[in-house]
Amino acid sequence: MAIRNIVKDGDEILTKKCRPVTKFDRKLHVLLDDMAETMHRANGVGLAAPQVGILRRAVVIDVSPEQNDVLELVNPQIIAYSGTQEGNEGCLSFPGQWGIVKRPNYVKVRAQDRFGEEFEIEGKELLARAFCHEIDHLNGVVFKEVCERMLTRKEIEEMNV
Repeated sequence: MAIRNIVKDGDEILTKKCRPVTKFDRKLHVLLDDMAETMHRANGVGLAAPQVGILRRAVVIDVSPEQNDVLELVNPQIIAYSGTQEGNEGCLSFPGQWGIVKRPNYVKVRAQDRFGEEFEIEGKELLARAFCHEIDHLNGVVFKEVCERMLTRKEIEEMNV
């Protein structure tokens, strides 16, 4: 596994729609492994392939406190959602920037695993937020485009992040 460079604000790859994954091979497995390691090293809860410069529909998410429960979603799509939550959201591609974002409180996703097997997974609260945030990345949408407002420097300092 290797740490990959995270694409930062201003790189146009973050605005592009990703292509579906069609080959479930060693190259994909290495990408997913590298993405998980990169996400953990950066203390993130999610990372999408375009954030490491790859225009493919793949994300990794780990909302566990111990950072030891990585979810791999290949070609994910939201198939159901309900409720509403509003909260602070940031992004590894936008270090030091936070905004107030409304998201569904419950999300159900259909995806494939690293071997191409289809599955469904449900999430509430932070996991639902992470599903939406990372799948948005696959469609070229970043959190700043869907936030109600960006937080001020003082508000960020008060968050103690």
